[in-house]
Amino acid sequence: MKNTAWTTLAVLSVLGLAACGPKEERKANNAINDSQAALSNAANATGNLLENAGMAMTPTPTGQEFADKAAKSDAFEIEAAKLAATNSQSPQVRAFAKMMISGHTESTAKIKAAAKEASPAITPDAALTNDQKEDLGKLKVLKGTDFDKAYIDGQVDAHKDALDLMKKYAADGTVASLKTTAGEIAPVVERHLTSAKALAKD
Repeated sequence: MKNTAWTTLAVLSVLGLAACGPKEERKANNAINDSQAALSNAANATGNLLENAGMAMTPTPTGQEFADKAAKSDAFEIEAAKLAATNSQSPQVRAFAKMMISGHTESTAKIKAAAKEASPAITPDAALTNDQKEDLGKLKVLKGTDFDKAYIDGQVDAHKDALDLMKKYAADGTVASLKTTAGEIAPVVERHLTSAKALAKD
């Protein structure tokens, strides 16, 4: 509502100054653009603050909980990506899926190594959740563009969750080896998320 009010006021100012000549009109247009840019920046800043506040209010998982969630996430990503080899019709989606298998196989190894360094040692549980099994079941029956859309949409959601998990544990985790590893994995997950969003737009 505030954005609309500001924009309306700026437009009325332009109409009022239009009779004064092109120079004044250009100034008014510039004022509108500056106002809209400022409002956009303020909205983005507010969104970031809300996101950070949400993360701060989320309980930090224990070392075991973090290792389990990370392992399950990796296992799901790898299984979903394998389906793309036969169910996708898009070369871009298949290339993305290949990157997922490589990236999440590597992060699985990192999590296992970090969990082993913990004292006492932690054994990650990679067994898929019922929700993950259900999502894979839905993907298995889809082909072509239907598969591509469902797969990529799911990848955006899954990587958002994974990124939140990594950032949270990297900031507040209590097992040093896992905390360090979460910080190393977070930028990789963020790149995956960026790629998934780009494919979703296409």
